[in-house]
Amino acid sequence: MNQQVNSAGGAQNRTSVERKGDRELVVTRTFNAPPSTVYRAWSQPELFQRWWVPKSASGVSLVSCDMDVRTGGKYRLEFGAGGSDTMAFYGKYLEVVPNERIVWTNDEGEEGAVTTVTFEDQGGKTLLNLHEVYPSKEALEEALQGGAAALPEQLEQLGELLSSIGE
Repeated sequence: MNQQVNSAGGAQNRTSVERKGDRELVVTRTFNAPPSTVYRAWSQPELFQRWWVPKSASGVSLVSCDMDVRTGGKYRLEFGAGGSDTMAFYGKYLEVVPNERIVWTNDEGEEGAVTTVTFEDQGGKTLLNLHEVYPSKEALEEALQGGAAALPEQLEQLGELLSSIGE
């Protein structure tokens, strides 16, 4: 079962979010930048924190961004909304192939997904594929109501960042 969930962005670089089966989510988008530049935006904390938090999540900020992007490395992202309460997301990198692929776990809960992002060269542009596999149908449903719903906006922000940083 393939179900189109959401899409955003200009007609040329549209973000496609599709549910595949009961436990999988696939997000695709083309960026007007080479894979090496798109990979840097996913793997360098100083770039990552410039686009990851959706602007529509007013008041929310990424207060801490620790990323050791290598096979066996770990990450921890801590979000805050102005008060002392923060929410952390963390996991480990299962596979990292620079400019091609990043695979990581989402370990903050029992229902965490495994996420794979690939960066495919399309003649100087990049076709990004984000694939998440959830442990249950319920975990996917919860993600579609939460963080996964922000992916089109996040990838739109990534596109804006890429146009400003170039090579």
